[in-house]
Amino acid sequence: MAKRLQVILQDPEYREVQRAAKSRHMTIAEWVRQALEFARRREPVGSVSKKLDAIRAAAEHSYPTADIDTMLSEIEAGYSGQQP
Repeated sequence: MAKRLQVILQDPEYREVQRAAKSRHMTIAEWVRQALEFARRREPVGSVSKKLDAIRAAAEHSYPTADIDTMLSEIEAGYSGQQP
C-alpha cells in the first residue's frame, strides 16, 4: 500500500530540488523518492551494540590466515585459474 508524504520546504530549497530533478529529466516526486532511497541505503541496519557483540564473538576464535602478500597472490592465481 502506498502512503503519501508531505514535506514543507522553503522556496529556495524547493527551487533547488526542482532544478536537480529537471536536470535529470525527472519529476520532483521521483527525484525525492530516489533521494530518500539513497539515504535509506546509507543508514546502518541493526544496533551498534549488536554489531560490536558479533565482532567480539568472532575475535575470540582463531581463523586461518596468511601473510597479506601470500593471500593476494593466491587470490590473483585463483582468478586466473593458475596454481599459486
